[in-house]
Amino acid sequence: MKIYPTILCGGSGTRLWPLSRQSYPKQFVRLIGDESLFQASARRLSGPDFAAPLVLTNSDFRFIVTEQLSAVGIDPGAVLIEAEGRNTAPAVLAAALHVLDRDRDAVLLVAPSDHVIPDTAGFHAAVKRGLGAVRDGRIVTFGITPTRPETGYGYLELADRPDASGAPIPLRGFVEKPDAARARAMISAGSYLWNAGIFLFRAADMVAAFEACAPEVLAPVRAALTGARPDLGFLRLAPDAWAQAPDISLDYAVMERADNLSVVPFGGAWSDLGGWDAVWAEGARDADGLGQSGRVSAIDCTDSLLRSDSAGTELVGIGLHNIIAVAMDDAVLIADKSRAQDVRQAVDVLRARSAPQAVRFLMDHRPWGYYETLALGPRFQVKRIVVHPGSALSLQSHHHRSEHWIVVEGTARVTVGAEVRLVTENQSVYIPLGARHRLENPGKVAMVLIEVQTGTYLGEDDIVRFEDNYARAAKAAL
Repeated sequence: MKIYPTILCGGSGTRLWPLSRQSYPKQFVRLIGDESLFQASARRLSGPDFAAPLVLTNSDFRFIVTEQLSAVGIDPGAVLIEAEGRNTAPAVLAAALHVLDRDRDAVLLVAPSDHVIPDTAGFHAAVKRGLGAVRDGRIVTFGITPTRPETGYGYLELADRPDASGAPIPLRGFVEKPDAARARAMISAGSYLWNAGIFLFRAADMVAAFEACAPEVLAPVRAALTGARPDLGFLRLAPDAWAQAPDISLDYAVMERADNLSVVPFGGAWSDLGGWDAVWAEGARDADGLGQSGRVSAIDCTDSLLRSDSAGTELVGIGLHNIIAVAMDDAVLIADKSRAQDVRQAVDVLRARSAPQAVRFLMDHRPWGYYETLALGPRFQVKRIVVHPGSALSLQSHHHRSEHWIVVEGTARVTVGAEVRLVTENQSVYIPLGARHRLENPGKVAMVLIEVQTGTYLGEDDIVRFEDNYARAAKAAL
């Protein structure tokens, strides 16, 4: 029985600000280890029993998804693009309908892209235990054996206490995030597990569950798939139909109403990294409970997390206890570890002030590479631009600015008007106001240049695009 991994890859991860932001959320960040959470999830959902992964994401993340999968040697089966977030119920239904159209016996394993599960072999064993229930027409969810009376997670109430076999157990009900007293009582009862938000089912059974429990979701999702159009290897769901789908979670739409649910207990380590306190708990710490990452110096610090994600910023802590300190080029977070869940409030405050740090990095990812702003003034901007081998920016022009490019690594193929030439390291080229121009990397290594913009307006919407390898709109960011 082939399993189709389905990875849900949206969300903004505001509780892990400033490292996680709307333009580059936590699933794409290297929070723990050398891979992003998304890459680690894709690896965990791969192997001889698995088909190529199906990914659901939004338009802004589509090239990040394929780039990160390529970096770990995984080819996606399909990438479905949501015009807007409509929560997990429409996303899961779209995946089920898409796969069912190709394989009537398909089994889907649906998982978020931002969880940490270190024991891949143990997780695969839990999935295999769930397949028996799936063959019997059950929809399976996975419950994590609690290690503490956690108030930040939802719980699954089981019909029986789990035994050592890890066999599927009928689900009695869902429990929303409890208060501390209720959490302690559930842990003592022994028949409650944390809700991991991971599901295993036959596609046909999930569609039938929507027909019985949430028929209002079916018509718009089916219409969005029927009207979907290919776009550079992606499948873009029809936006008008998708917008009509209810904004509802799978738990509310189906799982709390269906009567064929089972739970597979999983006793291995698990975290949804829902805050910096979770990053501290899951990461490496010394004997004093101190976690450090990047250019950090700590003096007499205990039970704290110090992290610098800026190559040019030294973070120094003295006498800190129970503190989270995260430094980046454009933002610094300092918080008591007990207030980690309140970081999202800081993002709300920054948004209210229209501070760009609320949603965007200085580093901006594009399908051809990325750029970062090094300096910004009233009539100038300096960027560092990195272009992947074989990639190219669009053929474009600007109404309000001229540009000067200096190549510092690799070789660029530069088009200015009718002239095309190669520009190598330590050479430069000037782009006059209004000139049609293009930047390409014909080499086999990344090409890096410094761009100096001058003009009356330097916004990313001052781009008129004439040709583009990535089929983007005529006026848009780089």
